[in-house]
Amino acid sequence: MTADLIFFLLAALTLIPAFWVVLSSNLVHAGFALLFTLLGVAGLYAWLGADFLAITQLMVYIGGVLVLILFTVMMTRLPEGKRPVHGLDRLVPPAFLGLAIFALLYKVITGTDWAAGALTEALPTTSVIGLNLLTNYIFPFEYVSLVLLAAMIGAAILVREGKANGEEPAHEDTEVTS
Repeated sequence: MTADLIFFLLAALTLIPAFWVVLSSNLVHAGFALLFTLLGVAGLYAWLGADFLAITQLMVYIGGVLVLILFTVMMTRLPEGKRPVHGLDRLVPPAFLGLAIFALLYKVITGTDWAAGALTEALPTTSVIGLNLLTNYIFPFEYVSLVLLAAMIGAAILVREGKANGEEPAHEDTEVTS
């Protein structure tokens, strides 16, 4: 009984803000609702015993991606002449896509034998993933780190070349005199 209550609370923490994200016209409000949706998903991962996914959800999506989205939304302004169109036309394609995804999920949920998975106990996964990354998958792990290092060095070189050529971003408030 307590397990069901915790699951339904986490599901509500995930679904109610998700509807708020979709239906909100204010991007800042939608971003903060996304925070609660991602927290609910992390809670569901933790509840299901996927501790690595839960921590990854918190660190990567909430700690990195969501903060970046919120800063970007709060730091930019939409030009006055270009406000989004509010009409029923813009809701038709997402509605069809949502119904198709819902139909696929319904088919998968009703076609799955859920009793078979109830017999296994959820075990921690972090140690197994860590051991695999540093033994069986050490080459791909190191390769990805080298690719990310090369991307960071390339970005730093591009920024430095732009400054050396005198390319500064133009600001709207500054006057250019010749």
